[in-house]
Amino acid sequence: MEESPHLLTERQRDTPADDQSRDLHTEHQILNMGPSHPASHGTVKFVIELDGETIVNIDIQVGYLHRAFEKECESGTWYQAIPYTDRLNYNSAILANLGYCMAVEKLLGMTTTERCQWLRVLAAELARVADHLTRCGAACLELAAMTPFLYGIEARELTWDLLEILCGARVTSNFIRIGGVKHDMPPEFPNRCRENIAKIRGLLRDFDDVVTENRIFVDRLRETGVISKEDCLRYGVTGPLLRACGVPLDLRKQEPYLVYEQIDFDVPIGTVGDNYDRYLVCVEEMHQSLRIVEQCLDHLEKTGPGPVNVDDPRVRWPAKGRVFNRMEELIQQFKSVTEGPRVPAGEGYFAIESANGELGFYLVSDGSAVPYKVRCRPPSLINLQPMPLMVRGALLADLIPTFDFINMIGGECDR
Repeated sequence: MEESPHLLTERQRDTPADDQSRDLHTEHQILNMGPSHPASHGTVKFVIELDGETIVNIDIQVGYLHRAFEKECESGTWYQAIPYTDRLNYNSAILANLGYCMAVEKLLGMTTTERCQWLRVLAAELARVADHLTRCGAACLELAAMTPFLYGIEARELTWDLLEILCGARVTSNFIRIGGVKHDMPPEFPNRCRENIAKIRGLLRDFDDVVTENRIFVDRLRETGVISKEDCLRYGVTGPLLRACGVPLDLRKQEPYLVYEQIDFDVPIGTVGDNYDRYLVCVEEMHQSLRIVEQCLDHLEKTGPGPVNVDDPRVRWPAKGRVFNRMEELIQQFKSVTEGPRVPAGEGYFAIESANGELGFYLVSDGSAVPYKVRCRPPSLINLQPMPLMVRGALLADLIPTFDFINMIGGECDR
Protein backbone atom coordinates (compact mmCIF):
# COMPACT_ATOMS: atom_id res chain seq x y z
CA MET A 1 0.00 0.00 0.00
CA GLU A 2 1.34 3.45 -0.91
CA GLU A 3 2.24 5.56 2.12
CA SER A 4 0.41 8.83 2.56
CA PRO A 5 2.70 11.82 2.04
CA HIS A 6 0.97 13.55 4.98
CA LEU A 7 2.15 10.96 7.52
CA LEU A 8 5.63 10.64 8.96
CA THR A 9 7.23 7.24 8.62
CA GLU A 10 8.49 5.41 11.66
CA ARG A 11 12.06 6.16 10.57
CA GLN A 12 11.31 9.89 10.29
CA ARG A 13 9.71 9.94 13.73
CA ASP A 14 12.66 8.24 15.36
CA THR A 15 15.41 10.25 13.60
CA PRO A 16 16.22 13.59 15.31
CA ALA A 17 15.96 16.57 12.95
CA ASP A 18 19.34 18.07 12.11
CA ASP A 19 17.79 20.92 10.15
CA GLN A 20 15.75 23.01 12.54
CA SER A 21 14.50 25.22 9.75
CA ARG A 22 12.21 22.32 8.68
CA ASP A 23 10.30 22.49 11.95
CA LEU A 24 11.05 26.05 13.19
CA HIS A 25 11.28 28.11 10.06
CA THR A 26 12.59 31.62 10.84
CA GLU A 27 13.83 34.54 8.82
CA HIS A 28 16.18 37.32 9.86
CA GLN A 29 14.47 40.58 10.66
CA ILE A 30 15.52 43.78 8.90
CA LEU A 31 15.31 46.74 11.26
CA ASN A 32 15.58 50.34 10.06
CA MET A 33 17.03 52.44 12.87
CA GLY A 34 17.30 56.17 12.22
CA PRO A 35 17.93 58.70 10.94
CA SER A 36 15.28 60.13 13.28
CA HIS A 37 16.18 57.79 16.14
CA PRO A 38 17.44 59.80 19.17
CA ALA A 39 20.69 57.85 19.30
CA SER A 40 21.46 58.38 15.61
CA HIS A 41 21.21 62.17 15.99
CA GLY A 42 19.30 62.67 12.77
CA THR A 43 22.40 62.19 10.62
CA VAL A 44 22.87 58.44 10.15
CA LYS A 45 20.69 55.44 9.41
CA PHE A 46 21.37 51.82 10.42
CA VAL A 47 19.86 49.00 8.40
CA ILE A 48 20.28 46.07 10.81
CA GLU A 49 19.85 42.39 10.06
CA LEU A 50 18.77 40.66 13.27
CA ASP A 51 18.50 37.06 14.40
CA GLY A 52 16.35 37.59 17.48
CA GLU A 53 18.30 40.29 19.33
CA THR A 54 21.64 39.33 17.82
CA ILE A 55 23.11 41.55 15.11
CA VAL A 56 23.94 39.47 12.03
CA ASN A 57 24.95 42.38 9.82
CA ILE A 58 24.59 46.14 9.64
CA ASP A 59 24.62 48.68 6.83
CA ILE A 60 25.54 52.22 7.93
CA GLN A 61 24.17 55.01 5.76
CA VAL A 62 25.53 58.53 6.26
CA GLY A 63 25.01 61.82 4.45
CA TYR A 64 21.66 62.99 5.77
CA LEU A 65 22.93 66.53 6.32
CA HIS A 66 23.57 67.13 2.59
CA ARG A 67 26.01 69.95 3.30
CA ALA A 68 28.41 69.52 0.33
CA PHE A 69 31.08 70.96 2.65
CA GLU A 70 34.05 70.62 0.31
CA LYS A 71 32.36 72.20 -2.71
CA GLU A 72 31.02 75.04 -0.59
CA CYS A 73 34.60 75.80 0.49
CA GLU A 74 35.60 76.00 -3.19
CA SER A 75 32.93 78.61 -3.95
CA GLY A 76 34.34 81.47 -1.86
CA THR A 77 37.64 82.97 -0.75
CA TRP A 78 40.09 81.21 1.56
CA TYR A 79 38.66 83.07 4.55
CA GLN A 80 35.07 82.33 3.64
CA ALA A 81 35.70 78.60 4.12
CA ILE A 82 36.32 79.04 7.85
CA PRO A 83 32.61 79.18 8.85
CA TYR A 84 32.12 75.88 7.00
CA THR A 85 34.95 74.25 8.96
CA ASP A 86 33.27 75.58 12.13
CA ARG A 87 30.41 73.20 11.46
CA LEU A 88 32.42 70.08 10.71
CA ASN A 89 32.28 69.21 14.40
CA TYR A 90 30.03 71.43 16.47
CA ASN A 91 31.56 70.07 19.70
CA SER A 92 35.08 71.29 18.88
CA ALA A 93 34.87 73.88 16.11
CA ILE A 94 38.20 75.46 17.03
CA LEU A 95 40.07 72.25 16.21
CA ALA A 96 38.57 72.11 12.72
CA ASN A 97 39.36 75.80 12.14
CA LEU A 98 42.91 75.20 13.32
CA GLY A 99 43.49 72.31 10.91
CA TYR A 100 42.21 74.28 7.93
CA CYS A 101 44.08 77.50 8.73
CA MET A 102 47.36 75.67 9.30
CA ALA A 103 46.93 73.91 5.94
CA VAL A 104 46.52 77.33 4.26
CA GLU A 105 49.56 78.64 6.15
CA LYS A 106 51.55 75.68 4.88
CA LEU A 107 50.75 76.70 1.29
CA LEU A 108 51.71 80.28 2.15
CA GLY A 109 55.00 79.12 3.71
CA MET A 110 54.04 81.04 6.81
CA THR A 111 54.89 80.52 10.49
CA THR A 112 52.76 82.24 13.11
CA THR A 113 54.15 84.07 16.13
CA GLU A 114 55.06 82.17 19.29
CA ARG A 115 52.33 83.79 21.38
CA CYS A 116 49.77 82.91 18.72
CA GLN A 117 50.87 79.27 18.86
CA TRP A 118 50.43 79.10 22.63
CA LEU A 119 47.00 80.71 22.35
CA ARG A 120 46.01 78.24 19.65
CA VAL A 121 47.04 75.28 21.82
CA LEU A 122 45.09 76.70 24.78
CA ALA A 123 41.93 77.15 22.70
CA ALA A 124 42.32 73.75 21.00
CA GLU A 125 42.59 71.89 24.29
CA LEU A 126 39.55 73.62 25.73
CA ALA A 127 37.66 72.50 22.62
CA ARG A 128 38.94 68.94 23.09
CA VAL A 129 37.66 68.89 26.68
CA ALA A 130 34.23 70.11 25.53
CA ASP A 131 34.11 67.41 22.85
CA HIS A 132 35.01 64.58 25.23
CA LEU A 133 32.54 65.83 27.83
CA THR A 134 29.78 65.73 25.23
CA ARG A 135 30.77 62.23 24.11
CA CYS A 136 30.89 60.73 27.62
CA GLY A 137 27.86 62.62 28.92
CA ALA A 138 25.65 61.78 25.92
CA ALA A 139 26.71 58.13 26.10
CA CYS A 140 25.48 57.98 29.69
CA LEU A 141 22.21 59.67 28.75
CA GLU A 142 21.56 57.21 25.93
CA LEU A 143 22.20 54.37 28.37
CA ALA A 144 19.46 55.90 30.58
CA ALA A 145 21.79 57.55 33.12
CA MET A 146 20.68 61.15 33.49
CA THR A 147 22.78 62.24 36.48
CA PRO A 148 26.26 61.78 34.94
CA PHE A 149 24.96 63.45 31.78
CA LEU A 150 24.14 66.55 33.82
CA TYR A 151 27.61 66.49 35.41
CA GLY A 152 29.20 66.29 31.97
CA ILE A 153 27.05 69.03 30.47
CA GLU A 154 27.66 71.35 33.44
CA ALA A 155 31.41 70.88 32.97
CA ARG A 156 31.01 71.51 29.24
CA GLU A 157 29.13 74.75 29.97
CA LEU A 158 32.06 75.89 32.10
CA THR A 159 34.38 75.13 29.17
CA TRP A 160 32.14 76.99 26.76
CA ASP A 161 32.07 79.94 29.17
CA LEU A 162 35.86 80.13 28.78
CA LEU A 163 35.62 80.00 24.99
CA GLU A 164 33.04 82.77 25.10
CA ILE A 165 35.36 84.98 27.16
CA LEU A 166 38.25 84.14 24.83
CA CYS A 167 36.60 84.81 21.49
CA GLY A 168 32.96 85.86 22.00
CA ALA A 169 31.27 82.63 20.87
CA ARG A 170 30.45 79.39 22.63
CA VAL A 171 29.86 76.75 19.94
CA THR A 172 30.98 77.88 16.49
CA SER A 173 33.98 79.62 18.01
CA ASN A 174 35.55 81.68 15.22
CA PHE A 175 38.86 82.37 16.99
CA ILE A 176 41.46 80.99 14.58
CA ARG A 177 42.47 83.16 11.63
CA ILE A 178 44.85 82.56 8.74
CA GLY A 179 48.16 83.82 10.11
CA GLY A 180 47.07 84.14 13.71
CA VAL A 181 44.10 84.43 16.04
CA LYS A 182 41.29 86.94 16.43
CA HIS A 183 42.93 88.69 19.40
CA ASP A 184 44.93 88.06 22.56
CA MET A 185 43.24 86.65 25.64
CA PRO A 186 41.40 89.24 27.78
CA PRO A 187 43.10 90.31 31.06
CA GLU A 188 40.49 88.52 33.19
CA PHE A 189 40.79 85.24 31.31
CA PRO A 190 43.65 83.51 33.24
CA ASN A 191 41.98 83.80 36.66
CA ARG A 192 38.58 82.80 35.33
CA CYS A 193 40.14 79.88 33.48
CA ARG A 194 41.85 78.52 36.59
CA GLU A 195 38.62 78.85 38.58
CA ASN A 196 36.64 76.95 35.95
CA ILE A 197 39.32 74.27 35.61
CA ALA A 198 39.04 73.60 39.36
CA LYS A 199 35.25 73.28 39.01
CA ILE A 200 35.58 71.03 35.95
CA ARG A 201 37.95 68.72 37.83
CA GLY A 202 35.43 68.52 40.67
CA LEU A 203 32.65 67.60 38.25
CA LEU A 204 34.90 64.98 36.64
CA ARG A 205 35.40 63.45 40.09
CA ASP A 206 31.62 63.37 40.58
CA PHE A 207 31.23 61.84 37.13
CA ASP A 208 33.84 59.23 37.97
CA ASP A 209 32.15 58.36 41.29
CA VAL A 210 28.79 57.57 39.70
CA VAL A 211 29.98 56.01 36.43
CA THR A 212 33.42 54.42 36.30
CA GLU A 213 32.79 51.62 38.81
CA ASN A 214 29.02 51.50 38.35
CA ARG A 215 28.11 47.85 37.83
CA ILE A 216 25.44 48.54 35.22
CA PHE A 217 27.60 50.98 33.27
CA VAL A 218 30.62 48.67 33.31
CA ASP A 219 28.57 45.68 32.15
CA ARG A 220 27.11 47.71 29.28
CA LEU A 221 30.58 48.78 28.07
CA ARG A 222 33.07 46.06 28.96
CA GLU A 223 33.73 43.55 26.15
CA THR A 224 31.31 45.32 23.81
CA GLY A 225 32.29 46.98 20.54
CA VAL A 226 35.65 45.19 20.58
CA ILE A 227 37.99 45.71 17.63
CA SER A 228 41.55 44.49 17.26
CA LYS A 229 44.60 46.67 16.84
CA GLU A 230 45.23 45.10 13.43
CA ASP A 231 41.73 45.94 12.18
CA CYS A 232 42.06 49.52 13.41
CA LEU A 233 45.30 49.99 11.52
CA ARG A 234 43.91 48.34 8.42
CA TYR A 235 40.92 50.69 8.33
CA GLY A 236 42.98 53.79 9.14
CA VAL A 237 41.25 54.37 12.49
CA THR A 238 42.84 57.07 14.65
CA GLY A 239 42.15 58.93 17.88
CA PRO A 240 40.75 57.44 21.11
CA LEU A 241 39.50 54.34 19.24
CA LEU A 242 43.02 53.44 18.15
CA ARG A 243 44.61 54.37 21.47
CA ALA A 244 42.05 52.22 23.30
CA CYS A 245 43.53 49.25 21.38
CA GLY A 246 46.98 49.99 22.79
CA VAL A 247 48.49 52.03 19.92
CA PRO A 248 49.92 55.30 21.34
CA LEU A 249 49.46 57.29 18.12
CA ASP A 250 48.86 60.98 18.81
CA LEU A 251 49.94 63.57 16.25
CA ARG A 252 50.69 66.01 19.05
CA LYS A 253 53.52 63.63 20.02
CA GLN A 254 54.44 61.79 16.81
CA GLU A 255 54.28 64.80 14.46
CA PRO A 256 54.24 67.77 16.85
CA TYR A 257 52.89 71.06 15.59
CA LEU A 258 52.52 74.49 17.21
CA VAL A 259 54.31 74.25 20.60
CA TYR A 260 53.20 70.78 21.71
CA GLU A 261 56.78 69.51 21.92
CA GLN A 262 57.42 72.11 24.65
CA ILE A 263 54.47 70.90 26.74
CA ASP A 264 54.44 68.05 29.24
CA PHE A 265 51.49 65.68 28.82
CA ASP A 266 50.84 61.95 28.54
CA VAL A 267 49.01 59.87 25.93
CA PRO A 268 46.67 57.36 27.66
CA ILE A 269 46.18 53.98 26.01
CA GLY A 270 43.95 50.95 26.63
CA THR A 271 44.55 47.22 26.29
CA VAL A 272 41.31 45.53 25.17
CA GLY A 273 39.90 47.94 22.60
CA ASP A 274 36.32 47.79 23.89
CA ASN A 275 33.89 50.56 24.76
CA TYR A 276 35.05 50.67 28.39
CA ASP A 277 38.65 51.29 27.33
CA ARG A 278 37.44 54.08 25.03
CA TYR A 279 35.61 55.68 27.93
CA LEU A 280 38.68 55.49 30.19
CA VAL A 281 40.94 56.91 27.47
CA CYS A 282 38.59 59.86 26.89
CA VAL A 283 38.36 60.66 30.61
CA GLU A 284 42.13 60.62 31.04
CA GLU A 285 42.59 62.74 27.91
CA MET A 286 40.40 65.41 29.51
CA HIS A 287 42.71 65.51 32.54
CA GLN A 288 45.73 65.77 30.25
CA SER A 289 44.12 68.59 28.26
CA LEU A 290 43.48 70.54 31.46
CA ARG A 291 47.18 70.09 32.31
CA ILE A 292 48.08 71.53 28.90
CA VAL A 293 45.77 74.53 29.37
CA GLU A 294 47.38 75.33 32.74
CA GLN A 295 50.86 75.19 31.19
CA CYS A 296 49.72 77.52 28.40
CA LEU A 297 48.36 80.01 30.92
CA ASP A 298 51.60 79.96 32.91
CA HIS A 299 53.69 80.56 29.80
CA LEU A 300 51.47 83.32 28.41
CA GLU A 301 51.45 85.18 31.72
CA LYS A 302 55.21 84.78 32.17
CA THR A 303 56.16 86.01 28.68
CA GLY A 304 53.73 88.94 28.66
CA PRO A 305 51.95 90.61 25.74
CA GLY A 306 53.18 90.16 22.19
CA PRO A 307 52.02 89.94 18.58
CA VAL A 308 49.38 87.30 17.90
CA ASN A 309 49.22 87.72 14.10
CA VAL A 310 51.79 87.69 11.33
CA ASP A 311 52.90 91.13 10.16
CA ASP A 312 51.60 90.73 6.62
CA PRO A 313 48.58 92.87 5.70
CA ARG A 314 48.06 90.85 2.51
CA VAL A 315 47.05 87.84 4.63
CA ARG A 316 45.91 88.78 8.10
CA TRP A 317 42.60 90.42 8.87
CA PRO A 318 43.01 93.60 10.96
CA ALA A 319 41.52 93.78 14.43
CA LYS A 320 38.06 95.34 14.59
CA GLY A 321 39.18 98.11 16.93
CA ARG A 322 41.77 99.26 14.39
CA VAL A 323 39.28 98.99 11.51
CA PHE A 324 36.88 101.35 13.27
CA ASN A 325 39.55 103.97 14.00
CA ARG A 326 42.14 103.94 11.20
CA MET A 327 41.60 104.51 7.49
CA GLU A 328 44.48 102.22 6.45
CA GLU A 329 43.03 99.33 8.42
CA LEU A 330 39.56 99.98 7.02
CA ILE A 331 40.92 99.80 3.48
CA GLN A 332 42.77 96.61 4.32
CA GLN A 333 39.59 95.09 5.78
CA PHE A 334 37.65 96.05 2.65
CA LYS A 335 40.26 94.48 0.35
CA SER A 336 40.50 91.32 2.49
CA VAL A 337 36.74 90.77 2.55
CA THR A 338 35.98 91.62 -1.08
CA GLU A 339 39.04 90.01 -2.69
CA GLY A 340 40.63 87.80 -0.06
CA PRO A 341 44.30 86.82 0.21
CA ARG A 342 45.96 85.15 -2.77
CA VAL A 343 47.65 81.85 -2.00
CA PRO A 344 50.61 80.75 -4.18
CA ALA A 345 49.85 77.94 -6.62
CA GLY A 346 50.55 74.49 -5.20
CA GLU A 347 49.11 71.71 -3.10
CA GLY A 348 49.59 70.58 0.46
CA TYR A 349 48.22 68.43 3.27
CA PHE A 350 48.23 69.24 6.96
CA ALA A 351 46.72 67.21 9.80
CA ILE A 352 46.13 67.83 13.49
CA GLU A 353 45.01 65.61 16.36
CA SER A 354 41.33 66.43 16.79
CA ALA A 355 39.11 64.99 19.52
CA ASN A 356 38.17 62.07 17.23
CA GLY A 357 41.55 61.48 15.62
CA GLU A 358 43.52 62.70 12.61
CA LEU A 359 41.74 65.65 11.01
CA GLY A 360 43.52 66.64 7.82
CA PHE A 361 43.01 69.06 4.96
CA TYR A 362 44.36 68.60 1.46
CA LEU A 363 44.31 71.94 -0.36
CA VAL A 364 45.10 72.89 -3.95
CA SER A 365 45.66 76.49 -5.00
CA ASP A 366 45.85 77.86 -8.53
CA GLY A 367 47.25 81.15 -7.29
CA SER A 368 43.89 82.89 -7.01
CA ALA A 369 41.89 84.11 -4.02
CA VAL A 370 39.56 81.07 -4.23
CA PRO A 371 40.60 77.49 -3.32
CA TYR A 372 40.82 75.25 -6.38
CA LYS A 373 40.34 72.10 -4.29
CA VAL A 374 39.46 71.47 -0.65
CA ARG A 375 39.51 67.88 0.56
CA CYS A 376 38.95 66.98 4.21
CA ARG A 377 40.13 63.79 5.88
CA PRO A 378 37.47 63.58 8.62
CA PRO A 379 38.10 61.14 11.49
CA SER A 380 34.39 60.44 12.02
CA LEU A 381 33.93 59.04 8.51
CA ILE A 382 37.05 56.86 8.74
CA ASN A 383 36.38 55.64 12.28
CA LEU A 384 32.81 54.63 11.40
CA GLN A 385 33.88 52.21 8.64
CA PRO A 386 34.83 49.24 10.89
CA MET A 387 31.70 49.54 13.03
CA PRO A 388 30.12 46.41 11.43
CA LEU A 389 33.13 44.43 12.72
CA MET A 390 32.49 45.76 16.23
CA VAL A 391 28.82 44.81 16.44
CA ARG A 392 28.41 41.60 14.41
CA GLY A 393 27.37 38.89 16.83
CA ALA A 394 26.58 41.44 19.54
CA LEU A 395 23.18 42.24 20.96
CA LEU A 396 21.09 45.06 19.55
CA ALA A 397 21.47 46.92 22.86
CA ASP A 398 25.28 46.98 22.35
CA LEU A 399 24.87 49.12 19.25
CA ILE A 400 24.12 52.29 21.23
CA PRO A 401 27.27 52.44 23.44
CA THR A 402 29.45 51.40 20.50
CA PHE A 403 28.09 54.16 18.29
CA ASP A 404 28.35 56.67 21.14
CA PHE A 405 32.04 56.05 21.78
CA ILE A 406 32.89 56.08 18.09
CA ASN A 407 31.47 59.62 18.43
CA MET A 408 30.35 59.98 14.83
CA ILE A 409 29.64 63.62 14.01
CA GLY A 410 27.40 64.09 11.00
CA GLY A 411 29.13 67.26 9.81
CA GLU A 412 32.38 65.37 9.39
CA CYS A 413 30.76 62.39 7.68
CA ASP A 414 28.70 64.22 5.10
CA ARG A 415 30.58 64.47 1.83
